[in-house]
Amino acid sequence: MRHSRVINHLGRTSSHRKSMLANMATSLILHKRITTTTAKAKALRTYVEPLLTKSKEDSTHSRRVVFSYLKDKDAVTELFREISPKIAERPGGYTRILKTGNRIGDNADMCILELVDYNEGMLGGGDAAKTKTTRRRRTSRKKEEGSVEAKAPKAVVAEKTEKAKTEGSEADTAAEEK
Repeated sequence: MRHSRVINHLGRTSSHRKSMLANMATSLILHKRITTTTAKAKALRTYVEPLLTKSKEDSTHSRRVVFSYLKDKDAVTELFREISPKIAERPGGYTRILKTGNRIGDNADMCILELVDYNEGMLGGGDAAKTKTTRRRRTSRKKEEGSVEAKAPKAVVAEKTEKAKTEGSEADTAAEEK
């Protein structure tokens, strides 16, 4: 019988389970989202949410308690500096589980476990920034006008400039005669 057996043992010894959950919690705090099996995500959620609640109060005692669970100094500083101000007003439910289907090798249920306040797509901030653009034909004006300069090599352009100079000097002499 399974009376009063609340914790999912995940087929591991207690020391292996504790170190695995600590590593996964560290990865979640540092990367804000991880991909794992659904059973591990549900176990990790019960492991990491009390730590997130503890991080709301920035004291030496709470830092030491969180460090005893995570065993990673970088994750503790990230948690207390950047994550705890974002979750300060939230009363709980700091993580979200998004199911992604089954793994190909062993057909295990896979999911994405993420911190709620760090998903920009679900917060709606990313859609407002995008502006709709219209599709336009990408042709240059020179090609539309049919000018020779857009199609001609440099030698032809140089000849045209010399020709324009001589025509300009001829126009000056004609103006002087009148």
